[in-house]
Amino acid sequence: MIKVLIVDDESWTRDIIRTFGEWEHLGMEIIGEAEDGDDALRQTEELEPHIVITDMRMPGTDGVQLLQLLNDRFPLIKTIVVSGYDDFQYAKHALRFKAVDYLLKPVDPNELNAALRNCLNSLEAAQVERGAISLDLNLSYSLMEYKQLVKSYYNELNTVGVRTTLVQMMDEIEQNGNGKTAVLEQVVQEMFLLLKELMDANSQGSDSLNAILEQEDFASCAKTALLLTERYEQTLEQLIAHRKYKNKLNLDEVRLYMDKHYTESVTLEQLARAFYVSKEYLSKMFKQEYGRNVTDYMLHLRMVKAKEWLLDETIPIKAIAEMAGYEDVTYFYRVFKKHFGIAPGEMRKNSEV
Repeated sequence: MIKVLIVDDESWTRDIIRTFGEWEHLGMEIIGEAEDGDDALRQTEELEPHIVITDMRMPGTDGVQLLQLLNDRFPLIKTIVVSGYDDFQYAKHALRFKAVDYLLKPVDPNELNAALRNCLNSLEAAQVERGAISLDLNLSYSLMEYKQLVKSYYNELNTVGVRTTLVQMMDEIEQNGNGKTAVLEQVVQEMFLLLKELMDANSQGSDSLNAILEQEDFASCAKTALLLTERYEQTLEQLIAHRKYKNKLNLDEVRLYMDKHYTESVTLEQLARAFYVSKEYLSKMFKQEYGRNVTDYMLHLRMVKAKEWLLDETIPIKAIAEMAGYEDVTYFYRVFKKHFGIAPGEMRKNSEV
């Protein structure tokens, strides 16, 4: 996975980047966040990110200094600059220190993901120039599709689907002549990272995965396919057994899932599928436990967070609407006013008094 570090002293900008980046689709993960350049340098040394997204104006070591230090000490890292100021001098610094892109606040989700794709392409090109053995871009995108299929089959408890997809994936890698050890190691690392994500989401212990990676060697596509299918099937069988004999829905898990995904378009049907119960049963039990249905609870989460963001006058209301999961600002205004009895703009004005 491509590792990304976010650097900005404004939490709402970090929220936007974290929420709207297509991390999984691009094969990326956020491995850290920093509020100033000093902390960013410390985390860069410790976590070794591939991409750093940084603000320009920050306390202490600012974005200009950070870009210079990254360029001098970590020349392989790709950088994206985010600034609230359409200042030519900042743009010049970004170009001078080889930033891949320069985005203005509030960050546009489409521009953010385009910049991330540019970084991905740049990282791929740099690997080719260095003569490194790596997955080419086409195969990287192919892996993403296979990972989506595996994830879907896993959540459906479909062992046959998972096994078939993994075998097809390894067959394609072999047919494309990518059966070299370094490539297979990278494939296994990505697929084990996905498995860890699936296990953690289903409350399965994933600590043993790292030990398996350290013990194995990847001499061929066939051996790698066997390793992946055995491990996925074993883990999935454990989950099936767990679900089969678990006679009580854990509503705390459902609530925590909603707390984490409230900015996404999560439906009752999707929630029920994720927790292997009928939507009727989930709806009934959730309301019985928390006194409100799933939709109302999700709405409450969004409104509470939106109200919190409104206290920061630097955040445009349009950006708040998007962060809360509403593409239509007019609809967000209506929902907010119905929930609190006051429009977002009026609430912001009242908080200034």
